[in-house]
Amino acid sequence: MSPSDLAQVLSNLKIDLPENTIGFESSEDCAVVPIDDDHYLLQSVDFFTPIVDDPYTFGRIAAANSLSDIYAMGGMPQHALNIAEFPSDDLPLDILTKIMQGGLEITKEAGIPILGGHTIKDPIPKYGLVVTGRVEKKNLTLNSTAKAGDVLILTKPLGSGIIATAIKKDKAPQSIIEDVVNVMTNLNRGAAIAMNTVGVNACTDITGYGLLGHLLELCNGSKVSATLEFNDIPLIQGVYELAQKGFIPGGTNRNLNHVSAKVNFSNNMSQEQQYLLADAQTSGGLLISVPKEKAEDLQQALAENNTLSSAVVGQVYNPAEFTIYIN
Repeated sequence: MSPSDLAQVLSNLKIDLPENTIGFESSEDCAVVPIDDDHYLLQSVDFFTPIVDDPYTFGRIAAANSLSDIYAMGGMPQHALNIAEFPSDDLPLDILTKIMQGGLEITKEAGIPILGGHTIKDPIPKYGLVVTGRVEKKNLTLNSTAKAGDVLILTKPLGSGIIATAIKKDKAPQSIIEDVVNVMTNLNRGAAIAMNTVGVNACTDITGYGLLGHLLELCNGSKVSATLEFNDIPLIQGVYELAQKGFIPGGTNRNLNHVSAKVNFSNNMSQEQQYLLADAQTSGGLLISVPKEKAEDLQQALAENNTLSSAVVGQVYNPAEFTIYIN
C-alpha cells in the first residue's frame, strides 16, 4: 500500500483521539500516550512475509524491524507480543518455532521479554511483533519537528529491498547476503541512545517507503524542504550493481512514482540511483534531523554506540518549489 493510499484509508475512519495522544493522523512512527508526568507510552506493530530463506534469520530481521519505530521516537522497548500467520497444514511447525526463536534472540538483545501473542493459519507465512515502549517526555522525537538549518544523518546503508529481490531470484552473492542480514538485524538502539544524549530535532526510521518516502513525510510534517547529496549516502556494497541488473522490487518502483512529482533529481542521476533512494527498506536505519552545531557531537555519539553509519547525507531548508532536491 502506498503512503497516499494509506492516508486515504485512515482519513475515512473519522476517529476522535483522546487529548494529548498522537495517532495515525500525523504519520508518526508510533502511537503516543502520556502515562505520567515524565513519560509517554509508545505502541507499534509491524509484520511481513519472509525475505530470506532461513526461518531463524527471518525471525531476527522481522523482530529488529518491529522494534525500530520505538527507537525512532527516542524510546526504549519494554515488552513485545508475537504476531504470526502460518500455513500449519502445509509446513512443519518446526519452521514457525525457528522463526519465533529468531525473534526471541533479537528481543533478548534489546533486553525485553516476549509476553505472548497471536497466531492464525494463512497460506503465506508472516511474522512480526507488537511492541510497547516508553520514552521520557524530554526525549520524545517526532518526525514532524525538523528545522531549517538542520543537517540530516543516516545510521544504516541503503539497499535491502533490491538485495532481497535478488535473493528471491537466487542471484545475490553470499557476501552481499551476509552484509544485508547484518544491516537488517542490527538494532537501532544505539542510535536512539546517541540522539537522546545529544538532543535532536526530529527522526524517522527508513522502512517500506524508502529514504525518499520517509524524508517526504518528515518534510511535509515539518513544513520544510531538504537536499540530499547522493554521493554521501551509504549503500550496501554491491547493491548498485544488482540494481543495474534489474532487481527492482515492485514496492521500490511504486515509492519512486509516489514521490517523483515532489523531488528534483540532478540531471546526471541514473535511474538506478533514483531507485536506490526510493528502495523499500526492511529494518533500515534512522534518519535524524539535528541542529548543525550538534552534528559532530551526534556523529561521535553514534560511533561510540556502534551504529553502522553516521553519515551526513543532506540538509533541511525553508520550504521551496520542490520538497526534496537531490544533488
